[in-house]
Amino acid sequence: MKTKFFSLLALASLPCLLMNCQQATQTADISQGIFPQGTLGPSENFTGKAWNLGLVANDTTYQTLVGNVYFEPGARSNWHTHPSGQILIITDGVGYHQLKGQARQTIRKGDVVKCPPNTLHWHGASQDSGMQQMYIIPKTEKGIVQWLQPVTDKEYNGGK
Repeated sequence: MKTKFFSLLALASLPCLLMNCQQATQTADISQGIFPQGTLGPSENFTGKAWNLGLVANDTTYQTLVGNVYFEPGARSNWHTHPSGQILIITDGVGYHQLKGQARQTIRKGDVVKCPPNTLHWHGASQDSGMQQMYIIPKTEKGIVQWLQPVTDKEYNGGK
């Protein structure tokens, strides 16, 4: 787990290195080694067990929410939308993502999903594998999420 954490930190600093950024005069807010266990997502918004761990809380400076969700095998979110869209970085396992009206897609470790603003979608683990994802929700001043109905078993199984 530490290896993945440090490699994500290295990726986060890459844009500044590539653009030859000047060193900031302010200090950074670094949370060191304080990973809590996460909280179980509410059954009103998830089928199965999905554990959420907030990494960057929403605030008025960054207006971005960042966290990590682990979906147990077969677990999935309800249909939902994000006013400013959502970025998912799949960090482990295999799962599914679907935009309303389109075919379900399989997503795997290393995939990046950009869900457009106000687009109805869901995501979760495959039947046989858990899935871990980092989520980024930008421009939270527009709102964060609108939860809707559960994904049916038929939808989860790709319409079969």
